[in-house]
Amino acid sequence: MAINQDQATWFASTFQQLVTNVELAIRGKTDVIRLALACMLSEGHMLLEDNPGTGKTVLAKSIANTVQGTHSRIQFTPDLLPSDVIGVTVYDQQKQAFEFHNGPVFATVVLADEINRASPKTQSALLEVMEESRVTVDGVSHPVGRPFMVIATQNPIEQAGTYRLPEAQLDRFLMKTSIGYPDQEVAIELMSQAANRDRAAQVQPIIAAQAVAQMASFANDVHVDQAILAYVSELAAESRRHAHVKLGISMRACLAYIRVAKTWAVSRGREYVTPDDIKDLAQPIMCHRILLNPEAQFSGVTVERVIEDLLNAVPAPADRINQ
Repeated sequence: MAINQDQATWFASTFQQLVTNVELAIRGKTDVIRLALACMLSEGHMLLEDNPGTGKTVLAKSIANTVQGTHSRIQFTPDLLPSDVIGVTVYDQQKQAFEFHNGPVFATVVLADEINRASPKTQSALLEVMEESRVTVDGVSHPVGRPFMVIATQNPIEQAGTYRLPEAQLDRFLMKTSIGYPDQEVAIELMSQAANRDRAAQVQPIIAAQAVAQMASFANDVHVDQAILAYVSELAAESRRHAHVKLGISMRACLAYIRVAKTWAVSRGREYVTPDDIKDLAQPIMCHRILLNPEAQFSGVTVERVIEDLLNAVPAPADRINQ
């Protein structure tokens, strides 16, 4: 059933309240906050590639506090084991039975800090839970609940001793972006409040976790015209044909693209997706999914430039397609 205008208006109003609430802790980063919240409401996960000290942990905690959820932080290191992430089954001698002890992945918002520092085996422990919102230990499945979002971070500066995320895992992140440093005005404001060591603590819940699930359901009902579907499909096909690209946009990425485009549209009070929604989301959706060939990398070609080429090469639809 398609969403109506009243529901779209309520969604947009609530979404803006969520953004404003998170901004109490993350100042001057409205665009990043909107992307992060749209990612959560699309039941996706976010990869932040940013320098240390830009507020990644504060962002995760603030979102969790806003939706009356729980937050956990996992510091990924080379000696981290999969059981340290998802949990482990232990034998209780008093009960004479095995019991599952939840790992830190059982939270509303999970911050996987410096995910590329852990071994590939530990990184892969997140694959199932990111795709299916559950973990399987000793043949038993344990759901992590809704809403659920992983915010993983990577440090773009220090690459020694890291394990590059494989393309299959990168594809499971709905978006990739960065917070970046604040501008001069915001930096001065933050320094004047240096005594406040936990800015996320001042973010109070304004919506229940059950309401987040309802918002996600509303977003699923946003209308997407066949012309928009054809537009995304052609962008993906063009990415695979591009001269500088070794690996283009997958079908999983196309499905994710449509899901978040619906959320992006309704967050602006519309019950339908427009070509501009697709263009707005092109960089965070595509940037980590496109792999350049060695010649392009050597020549200094960037993924951002390739994405611009794709948007210029594929004309946006001007008319609807009758269904």
